[in-house]
Amino acid sequence: MTQHLPGIYIVSDSIGETAEMVVRAAASQFNSGTMEIRQVPNISDTATIDEIVSHARMENYVIAYTLVVDDLARHLQARALETGVVCVDILGPLIDALKQASHIEPKREPGLLRKIDEMYYRRVEAVEFAVRYDDGKDPRGIEQADIVLVGVSRTSKTPLSMYLAHKRIKVANVPLVPEVNPPQELYRVAKGKIIGLTIRHEQLNRIRTERLKTMGLAGQATYANPERIQEELEFAEQIMRRIGCPVIDVTNKAVEETASKILEIYYRRLSNV
Repeated sequence: MTQHLPGIYIVSDSIGETAEMVVRAAASQFNSGTMEIRQVPNISDTATIDEIVSHARMENYVIAYTLVVDDLARHLQARALETGVVCVDILGPLIDALKQASHIEPKREPGLLRKIDEMYYRRVEAVEFAVRYDDGKDPRGIEQADIVLVGVSRTSKTPLSMYLAHKRIKVANVPLVPEVNPPQELYRVAKGKIIGLTIRHEQLNRIRTERLKTMGLAGQATYANPERIQEELEFAEQIMRRIGCPVIDVTNKAVEETASKILEIYYRRLSNV
């Protein structure tokens, strides 16, 4: 005679994704065909729990749950025990173990995993944005960005864009070159959204000279020429003054240090909106 797994109710005070993954993983260990799963998400009252337990008893279903609110979990456990329904707590034992080991009280807040997932996807989106609008590739990114970095070549615009993207901030960056007119979008965005990056002449010269060496090019190429560097820095300064943006000197600063200053400006602007 063919044996079948019982149906199962997935009960959660969030959307129940965690319980569903565990249930399906467990069911895969049985060569018994499909198993009917009924999800009941966003539980917030005991009356709904009573109804679910009643159906589970009549249909001989198992209940798997992720209820982080203690009162709801205790009520479900009590009702299942009274009616003889098999009831499995997916998260409770692990939460209790972590609480015992760490001596930290859990938040007991539904949906935290989903919030973490949302943060992850926002980070991925920000990284993709930084790549798409790196080095002035597409000026449309200027108006869509949370922050726009401008400066001459080798002022850490790209590393900063990626660092900030991992903090879920969309950053576009635009190089300032004397021969190229800056995109008009720079003059249209909200004040404070653009942040200028500058660097001392001597350090920029050293950085560019080393860059040329790694590329197998002569150290005296125009890119690292002191007069050319001075011209670029002066041009960038003029543009930044015209925009009226805050300027950060990145000389001898690590990316993390500069990023901290950028975030300070960014959050100050948000608080004033």
